[in-house]
Order: sequence, then C-alpha cells, then structure tokens
Amino acid sequence: MALAAAFDRPDTGGDRVGDAPGGQGPAGGHGAHPVDLVHLARHTLGNRDLEQEVLRLFVRQSAAFLDKMKGAADHEQRARAAHTIKGSARGIGAWQVADCAEAVEGADAKEPLAALEGAIDEANAYINALLE
Repeated sequence: MALAAAFDRPDTGGDRVGDAPGGQGPAGGHGAHPVDLVHLARHTLGNRDLEQEVLRLFVRQSAAFLDKMKGAADHEQRARAAHTIKGSARGIGAWQVADCAEAVEGADAKEPLAALEGAIDEANAYINALLE
C-alpha cells in the first residue's frame, strides 16, 4: 500500500515526510509535499484506515466545492465554498490548497481561482498516488 510506504520513508523536512510518490523530494514552502502526512497522522491518531478515508473525502469534497466556486453567482457564494475547502485542506495538511483558498475567500475577483484549482489538482494527484 502506497500510503503505508509513504509513512515508512525517512523524514528529511522536520515535520514532513521525506519523499513524495514518484520520487519527488522536499520542495520548501509550507512543506515538501502537497499533503503533510505527519500532520494528518496526528489528527487521525495514526489510524491508517481513517487517514485513507479522510483523504478520499478530501478529494471528493474539494472537487465538489471547486465546482460550486466556479458556478457561484457572487463573491459571498465563492467565499463560503473557499472557506470550506480551506478548513478541509488545513485538516489534512494541504497547506498550499489552504493558502490559495484563503486568497479566493478574501478576493472580490475570480483571479485567485486558477491558483486554487492548480493546488487542488496537485494535492488530489498526490493523494490518488498514495491511495493506489
């Protein structure tokens, strides 16, 4: 199982997991990877089944709320959807997603939405690789 293997890799970034799926190494920013698996493990008390379920829920929820933001009639609707994604992202340690969602939440324009979509795509691809 890829998720279990990710936790067994050496930690080269303080509170971060050492290598991402596909051999990517630490990259700076909030952390080396789109999802901070150590943060997730703390929130799930190390329960791997729960970690997997939470990650699956994030993938589904982030896609659904991104669609809501794209179809939002006004800033208030976009901000509510962004706030939900921000909270979910912080829960699993998807710091870049959370930062981008916060930018969307505070912006009147739709410009930050592209960055959020990219961050969600990256996080979800990472999660899907872990869950394979």
